[in-house]
Amino acid sequence: MSYEEKRTWIYAVVAIAAPAVYVTYILGKVASTPVTDIDYVGAMLIAIGGAILASIVAGMFIGISSSKEAGRKDERDQEIGHRGFILGFFVFSILMVAPLVMAMAEVPHFWIANTIYLAFALTAFLYSVLKIVAYRRGF
Repeated sequence: MSYEEKRTWIYAVVAIAAPAVYVTYILGKVASTPVTDIDYVGAMLIAIGGAILASIVAGMFIGISSSKEAGRKDERDQEIGHRGFILGFFVFSILMVAPLVMAMAEVPHFWIANTIYLAFALTAFLYSVLKIVAYRRGF
């Protein structure tokens, strides 16, 4: 498994784990607080920051453990990254229509922010899955 593929696996795991922790926290509050009154901002920022930090630390660990491969990208890695980026762009663009419509309809901020966060998480996960499939099966 190449260094880039290992990083993709890390990204996929973090893309699922961080939103899962956030959703678990929010669902824990739903029973006692009306949804629109939940203080979600701090939890969402912690989830996003934690995901970024976890990706960096795990990437550093992978880089140290496979130092000969770290930072190297061949043509295949670049093509897989490019295709993953294009898919991510289209998925994110489509998913962002929902919060745009919600904002126009003056839906509470809680729902708009969480829809945007969901779009980020889904895009990151699908981007990773596409890259992993490309590494395993080719194009």
